[in-house]
Amino acid sequence: MQQSTRTFTDRLFLVIKGLAMGAANKVPGVSGGVVAFVAGFYEEFIYSLQKINLKAFKLFINFRFKSFWRYINARFLGLLLLGMLISYFSVSKILDYLIIHYELYVWAAFFGMIIGSIYYIIKGFSDWSRRNIFLIILGCVIGIAISLLDPARENDNLWFVFVCGIIGVSGMTLPGLSGSFILILLGNYVLLLVDSVNALYDTIADIIQWDLSFIYDEKRVRLLQVLLIFSLGSLTGLVTLSHFLGYVLKNYKSATFAIIIGFITGSLGVVWPWKNKIYKTDILGKKLSDALGNPILDNYDRYFPDFTISETYIGIFYILIGISIVLALEWYGKKMLKKSK
Repeated sequence: MQQSTRTFTDRLFLVIKGLAMGAANKVPGVSGGVVAFVAGFYEEFIYSLQKINLKAFKLFINFRFKSFWRYINARFLGLLLLGMLISYFSVSKILDYLIIHYELYVWAAFFGMIIGSIYYIIKGFSDWSRRNIFLIILGCVIGIAISLLDPARENDNLWFVFVCGIIGVSGMTLPGLSGSFILILLGNYVLLLVDSVNALYDTIADIIQWDLSFIYDEKRVRLLQVLLIFSLGSLTGLVTLSHFLGYVLKNYKSATFAIIIGFITGSLGVVWPWKNKIYKTDILGKKLSDALGNPILDNYDRYFPDFTISETYIGIFYILIGISIVLALEWYGKKMLKKSK
């Protein structure tokens, strides 16, 4: 869909989709790329990011801003980014609250959304060659293997943080691969998505009150440096991964979709609703905490649900809600497609 044909409703829904992507990217085990895929704008998202290249740079430095704006599909990217930013500072906070107080039901809803996503993608997939079946199995095995890895220890080395940014943003561009879960495996989820973000909140609050004393707080300054480098790494990852994915989508579309189906299926293990948290401990067995005193998540201990309690059936109800959300997105996507023709 061209920028000029987007109605106000289309733009509003793009912001909402950005909200959904931002919220999904923050939850370990959930991929924002799945939202883009199911909502029907994944390819436009990848190809738009791919336009951030040398030609775009030349247009910009030659002050051809209107051509630059059209070339990179800036309105589309800007509306999505706006939604992600709003999500990062609002919806994701609500999501954090819901996970703390209604964890099983939140995971159940996401589990249902991923089941619905698998159904949606498989329904539109027609190339069931031996190669693609092998790639689906391979993607599934890799997804399951990732979910079973043991997390590393926290590392605030700025070069490593930059690499974390590149890898962490993968959830936006690779459906089924959760960037936030990868950050847990790398040991830096709390540092990059909790501590550094809280440092930014505190800094903004201080600046609003004209309090600049934070510049003498070494810990705060270090966390802000970490957040800046992580953001630069994420931007680098978005652009570089989009160029790679743009190439494979153009030349190996069915094979790429096969791997994505496998990844998403393999990620079901990460978002399995019935699980207990395992926290990092010291050699004496005492829980380790982050800078805010919160215990540091290590991994999950999954178990089969108990069908003698009502909580299990409520969880199943939320799985159905998650599936319904995806089917509703599919219905909306078809409606918008018919409207644009």
